[in-house]
Amino acid sequence: MKNILFPLLVSFLLVAFNSKAQILGNDSVDISVNLPDLDTEYVSPKAFHGTRIINGHSVETLPKGYMEMRIEHRFGDIAGINGGYQNMFGFDNLSDMRIALEYGVTNDLMVGFGRCKGTGAPYRSLLDGFIKYRAVRQSKSFPISVAVIGGSSFTYMKASSDLSDVSNFPKDVHRLSYFAQFNLTRRFGDWVSLAVVPTFLHRNYVDLNDQNDVFSLGGAIRVKLTGQFALIGEYYHTFRDKGLRPSDTYKNSVGIALEWQTFGHNFTLNFTNSGGLGETQFIPYTLERIMDGQFRFGFCVSRKFIINE
Repeated sequence: MKNILFPLLVSFLLVAFNSKAQILGNDSVDISVNLPDLDTEYVSPKAFHGTRIINGHSVETLPKGYMEMRIEHRFGDIAGINGGYQNMFGFDNLSDMRIALEYGVTNDLMVGFGRCKGTGAPYRSLLDGFIKYRAVRQSKSFPISVAVIGGSSFTYMKASSDLSDVSNFPKDVHRLSYFAQFNLTRRFGDWVSLAVVPTFLHRNYVDLNDQNDVFSLGGAIRVKLTGQFALIGEYYHTFRDKGLRPSDTYKNSVGIALEWQTFGHNFTLNFTNSGGLGETQFIPYTLERIMDGQFRFGFCVSRKFIINE
């Protein structure tokens, strides 16, 4: 797997910089105006503006021939023992960051590859990849949009010498994690969209008090405020087997965000208790407790390029 992800990521980088990419000049116009003529019965505009909600995927995909560069930052605790004014309310610390390139193979199929710094709890130096297919779009004859997403992550951090540590990695395959999910979304009129996101996660190597297979049920809402601004909320509830994943250690991921479309970019400004980025990190390894001030500011900025018209 390690030998596959590296060349694929390099290939996407070469495409991005060697192609005669045409930068989109104005994202205030919905991107669907650049698509080929579609059946007019489909709901427009989109339920979510971007391909992500806050932490998790949305039902949306990139149009065919479009590439998107994403840069995501997650800072440290705003309050609590690790926050406050001494740490500039978290801005002095970087919990995680991710840079990625994603591409629309067709109007309903996209792929993406990225690299995360990692939180260190428990992993650092993560490569990730995913594939997303939007199987159904909401229309007058069908009430919801449905997407299927599958992906994995691989950590190439130096293995711990502590045999009891989850980052000891007795075998290289223990560095891999996988996820699969359905995204079921409905847009209600011009202002509100709701998403339900059942997700299955498998990790090849876990702590003694953890479980390899985890099921999580995500939910999200988007409320349009103006033509450029929207308010977003997201929550993932993770289920656990009896006696495993104690609630005093493992928490559920929750976040709110302001989405801002301007100057050819899409910004998401968010507050969340999750430290890590990507499904294999924020679903099983959210360890922060909101009531202890362990929530943080983060942002994502994305930019689309036309690779093939």
